[in-house]
Amino acid sequence: MKKTLATIGKLIFFLGLGIFFIWLFVRHLTPGEKREIWDSLGQANYLWILLSMFIGIFSHISRTIRWKMLIEPMGYHPRFINVFLAVFIGYFANLALPRLGEVSRCGVLAKYEKIPFQKSFGTVVTERAIDILTFGLLFLLNLVLQFGKVSHYISQQIITPVRDKFTSIDGTGYLFYILAAGLILVLAIFYYLRKQFNQTRLFQRINEVVQGFLEGLKSLARIKKPGWFIFHSIVIWILYFIMTYVVFNCLPETKGLSLTAGFAVFVFATIGVMIVQGGIGIYPAIVAETLLLYHIPETKGYAMGWLLWTGQTVMLILAGIISLILLPLVNKNTHGKDRSDTVEDT
Repeated sequence: MKKTLATIGKLIFFLGLGIFFIWLFVRHLTPGEKREIWDSLGQANYLWILLSMFIGIFSHISRTIRWKMLIEPMGYHPRFINVFLAVFIGYFANLALPRLGEVSRCGVLAKYEKIPFQKSFGTVVTERAIDILTFGLLFLLNLVLQFGKVSHYISQQIITPVRDKFTSIDGTGYLFYILAAGLILVLAIFYYLRKQFNQTRLFQRINEVVQGFLEGLKSLARIKKPGWFIFHSIVIWILYFIMTYVVFNCLPETKGLSLTAGFAVFVFATIGVMIVQGGIGIYPAIVAETLLLYHIPETKGYAMGWLLWTGQTVMLILAGIISLILLPLVNKNTHGKDRSDTVEDT
């Protein structure tokens, strides 16, 4: 009962957070600007969104191949279709709650491929670490390509407002010192209570994740075709970018934008997905703010943000539901049988 209530609470929290970001963006819009957004959504060419969804499926095929390559060095050889459906089920679950997708993916393989949960989870953690590293490199590349535009925007919209808020009227910056003192206090408390923390369930779970990550790193070192692994790691993100860029053709105002503009939207909007579960509310706002750098009106940019978010989200929802239906069907003749033949002696 407690777990159910906690799950419901998390769902309400993330949904409420998304609604808050929507309100935060539209609260200053006039009725005419809101109507302009709706008109843009109604007049958009949705065939490009269908193409984007189709490209997204291919990106997950590459992700499936890469995940199999991480699993196989441990001596397990799961069927491609089960891994592919598990990937979509994981992304579908992640739309609801953070980290639920990783658990769901590994649960599928544990049930249908008899792969121990902890071992497959280690490969997922490793995969996530690789994705974070790759995204970090893409983010730095984006800053280099967009340095002039981004530096001006950050200076005017972020640094100056924050500096003003953290500085008192007489210029002493008292808020900064209060926050610094608070941080020191928290660190001091953690230092003195670290032994008790080591005995908590949270620490034990963190330790399990670290151990799983180390197991995943071992499988990474034993990959038979590292070049093929790197190839798919690159292809995944290239296809993610193309998914974003082709949707620009939905609206006349964004149709002629450059590849660098598409890359900027892709990178910055991805941060929104990391901040808020599923990116609801914040994803379109970030797209609108990014497109302002390229002189796209705020209303058109916001409409484009919703087109991008809707296409990606609908694709994951449909693919997730279909995967849940197909999974027991494709394993109808194998479920319950001994699959120990998939495990090699290690």
